[in-house]
Amino acid sequence: MPGGVRVTAELMVGTDLAAEMVANAATRAEKLRESTGVQPCLATVLVGDGPASATYVRMKQNRSKKAGIGSRSVVLPSATTTAELVATLTELSNDSAVHGILLQHPVPGHIDERAAFEAIDPAKDVDGVTMHAFAAMAFGEPGFRSCTPGGIMRLLEAYDVPISGAHAVVIGRSPILGKPAGMLLLASDATVTYTHSRTVGLPEIVRTADIVVAAVGKANFVRGDWLKPGAVVIDAGYNEGNVGDVHFGEAAAVARLITPVPGGVGPMTIALLLEQTVDAAEAQSETAVQSVAGLA
Repeated sequence: MPGGVRVTAELMVGTDLAAEMVANAATRAEKLRESTGVQPCLATVLVGDGPASATYVRMKQNRSKKAGIGSRSVVLPSATTTAELVATLTELSNDSAVHGILLQHPVPGHIDERAAFEAIDPAKDVDGVTMHAFAAMAFGEPGFRSCTPGGIMRLLEAYDVPISGAHAVVIGRSPILGKPAGMLLLASDATVTYTHSRTVGLPEIVRTADIVVAAVGKANFVRGDWLKPGAVVIDAGYNEGNVGDVHFGEAAAVARLITPVPGGVGPMTIALLLEQTVDAAEAQSETAVQSVAGLA
């Protein structure tokens, strides 16, 4: 932690829990390979050569290898059109050897990101970015969770945070982070308030929260005096210099529980991605067996 920071909150560290999830995924992947000959495979698609995105993709590929998950890397030039990206994602969706697809986001500004996401087969949407995945989260139906919100829920569960009846304030409205995080909290019987950087009276609203999820994409945006004493603070932001969306020093002196950046939400995101890739491979293998048997 930064020097001189007075930390009274307990840290919600995701590293150990994520490692356990990856180990379990590796065991299941090996069992699937032994019983069916199928190795789960995650295809990653990167448009352009942004250093941060390229680093994230390499990290996910390395973690995939540790979990016994095969990886396929598709790197497209930054000038790729929406139609070309959609064609690539459609091809991967139709490839029976690929079980999960990850489109690294953000994509270049000229691409229709939503159109690209919707080209991913929902059965392979292990990052939980399609409208099908969002609807499943909203309605409590089977489907893949958006990885960061899903990872947040697992972290809250691991630290025995009471969610039912709690007031959760989500700061951020991204379709793959803020919005699904609120849906998952609501499904667990929290009372959810959505806010964002333009919300009038934001500090006063945050001060009413038992659980704060910061996903606004601005470094040190949430200040310590915004928080109710004893609040649980989930910092889902990651900004230049390993800084989250919450001013850690201030918040850690007020909160009861807080996620560090890095080492909090980040590891959970990747772990859930790998877990859901194995889920997808198992489901697709079962469907293939049923189809051969004439049962599908």
